[in-house]
Amino acid sequence: MGSELLPEFLRDHYEILEWKHACAILKDDFPQEWQEITQTLTAFRLRKSYIVTPGGAKSQVPSVLDEMFVKQLGWAEKGFDTKVMIDEKTLSNPTHKIDCYKNRVAVEIEWNNKDPFFDRDLNNFRILFDLRAISVGVIITRCDELQQIFDQLGRGKSYGASTTHMSKLIPRISGGGAGGCPLLVFGISRKLYLETE
Repeated sequence: MGSELLPEFLRDHYEILEWKHACAILKDDFPQEWQEITQTLTAFRLRKSYIVTPGGAKSQVPSVLDEMFVKQLGWAEKGFDTKVMIDEKTLSNPTHKIDCYKNRVAVEIEWNNKDPFFDRDLNNFRILFDLRAISVGVIITRCDELQQIFDQLGRGKSYGASTTHMSKLIPRISGGGAGGCPLLVFGISRKLYLETE
């Protein structure tokens, strides 16, 4: 288990799942991206306003994390034009855009989508890893325990059992959903929650 390579703050404030030595690969082969991921997640706080304010097309949690990765650190949303050639016939092999991408490291933020989005992300990571477009996939989602906070704030119905959270993701990873792609998953826990702004 390589999660001991992560800073203590992250191990204490996130539920972490590492798959296929992702921590060692990130730390040794992608030290800048490793540092930027760990610093961003160390700085992030789950503010009450992020939960009680309706999200519209994109809720505040992914917007804030996008801001931290893309605008502050130079990561970018990235699409790939992938094709497969079989007997001189070219077939389209579409993939979904990655939320935040830098130097072969892909980060997806799944805060409150329907849980099949995890299937899409893992399949995307599998294809892009097999095509040597990415080396590691990272998913940021939420811990199941946050449901208690959502319920207390009257937002529980918006964050239902069929939305993206750790207990929906772990079985998909254990079942091989990402193929051979190394993964590092962070579940935002209640220790990051701030009642006051």
